[in-house]
Amino acid sequence: MKNLIYKDEAYKIIGLCMEVHNQLGKGFNEVVYADALEIELIDNNIAYSRETKFAISYKGNTLPHKYKADFIIDDKIILELKAIEALNSAHVKQTLNYLAVSKLKLGLLINFGDESLKYKRIVL
Repeated sequence: MKNLIYKDEAYKIIGLCMEVHNQLGKGFNEVVYADALEIELIDNNIAYSRETKFAISYKGNTLPHKYKADFIIDDKIILELKAIEALNSAHVKQTLNYLAVSKLKLGLLINFGDESLKYKRIVL
C-alpha cells in the first residue's frame, strides 16, 4: 500500500467525508453533502475548486456540453460525490472519464447514500 498515489491526501479527504456522513447520516440529496464537505475543506485549509467544468473535444471540435466534476482537490484529485443506494460500474466509468478529460491521476468516488460511507479509489 505504500505506493498508492496521493495516499495521505486521499486518506484526509475520505476522513472528512466520513465526518460529514457521521454528522448527517444518509438520506439527503448530493448537494447537501457537497455543501457540508465544502465547510470541512475550508475548516481544514484544503485547497479545492467546486463544480469545475472540463471541455470535451470531438474530432477537433469542442462540444457545447462540458463535464462538471463535483470537486477538484489541490489540483490533483477529482472528488465525485453520490447519494444513492449503491455505486455501480457507470459511476466508475464517469469518474474515469473525468480523469481522462482533466488529465488528473486519482479520483475518489464517494457514496453518502448507504448506512456507512462507501468509497472507491479510481486511478487513471
